[in-house]
Amino acid sequence: MYVHVVSSGDTLWAISNLYRVSIPSILSLNGLTSSEIVPGIALYIPTTNLALRFYRISPGDSLGQIASNFQINANDLLLANPGIHPNQLIIGQKITIPSPNKMTIQTLGFIVPYSSSKLLPTLRKLAKNITYLAVVSYSFTDEGWAYVQLDDAEIVLESKRLGMKPLLMIRNYSNEAFSPELVGRVFENPIYRANLVNSITNLVQQKGYEGVSIDFEFVPPPRRNDFNTFLSDLKRALGNRILQVNVHAKTEDIPTNRIIGAYDYKAIGEIADIVGVMTIDYGYPTGPPNPVSPIWWVEQVVQYSIQLIPPSKLQISIAMYGYDWRLIDNVTTAKSNLNAQNSAISNKVSIQYDDYAAVPWYRYWIGTEEHIVWFGDIRSVIEKYKLIDYYQLLGTTYWHIGLDFPQNWAYLEGNVHVVKPLRIS
Repeated sequence: MYVHVVSSGDTLWAISNLYRVSIPSILSLNGLTSSEIVPGIALYIPTTNLALRFYRISPGDSLGQIASNFQINANDLLLANPGIHPNQLIIGQKITIPSPNKMTIQTLGFIVPYSSSKLLPTLRKLAKNITYLAVVSYSFTDEGWAYVQLDDAEIVLESKRLGMKPLLMIRNYSNEAFSPELVGRVFENPIYRANLVNSITNLVQQKGYEGVSIDFEFVPPPRRNDFNTFLSDLKRALGNRILQVNVHAKTEDIPTNRIIGAYDYKAIGEIADIVGVMTIDYGYPTGPPNPVSPIWWVEQVVQYSIQLIPPSKLQISIAMYGYDWRLIDNVTTAKSNLNAQNSAISNKVSIQYDDYAAVPWYRYWIGTEEHIVWFGDIRSVIEKYKLIDYYQLLGTTYWHIGLDFPQNWAYLEGNVHVVKPLRIS
């Protein structure tokens, strides 16, 4: 695998000749609609080379043992890491390892079934890269009765046929927004809480789901212990079915904070089968322009999280989108990563890259209005997969798979082994 960052004067014809990869392949893997490119765009170029693994030196490690574990020659390991000394390995040092052993992860893709017929082709195309499919279709009433908002039947059946485990995703969603009041009322009342557990469990059985994905946001901090009780009761009711819980990202525990206060990472990590930490929206709509997922912040979140949640249960989020800010008032528009990339081309502007955040961005103008766009590309997504490998995490979630990001799926197919369920009930 190569990543070619386009320079001024580059052409797809020259890039194709350089790597001996056809122009149609480059177009397809990178979602390009024509041979037009701009400086700064990063192109994924496939090769037959060994996949790259990413490892942190641990106490007691030796060069020979590391090479043996990854099934490569020690000399090849040294060639790939010219800065290391074989007899003076530094604990915590990060190294790159070309290996026949691909990184193995479990992935979870969110899908919002506004139109099943339009989403089914995407689902079939991406099925080999998805372990769990969280179907975003459910909310609940003031008395805790779960109900369906979007028709999910066809998606559930097709996901199981394609070898994915469908999870019923439920949110505290009301009037097109997350509702702290809704979840607060239900959690503080033991009867309503029991209603929610029982109605979710019944729907899982009726609809043929393999488990549940929880996305309760802005839970009132005083309901922190009630949230834990709810999760414990739900897991008990689900039995062997999967309980996956999504939590806002944080680097410290602030129990009174209205966004992160209700998430008791340690308790949730003990109860749930999978915990998805939402390492997204560092730059958020209507806020100041910032990267959606700067790598320095994501790593800080991971380092904090693994102190409380077993890494083998932990998934980080990879955003399939970026944001376009109008600078005069910070009005924000979400764009898929592919749309953001191709908008730079259509506006004929160069793409910049923030090395510290490991995120691309660019500016453009509509008349007198200046805009700035932060988004994701192959470079930024590779950095996320590196963290998964470095810290031996369970894997990643994708919000959401209806948003185009072909570079991500190309990288997965060439460099990562995605676990698929052995059995679908």
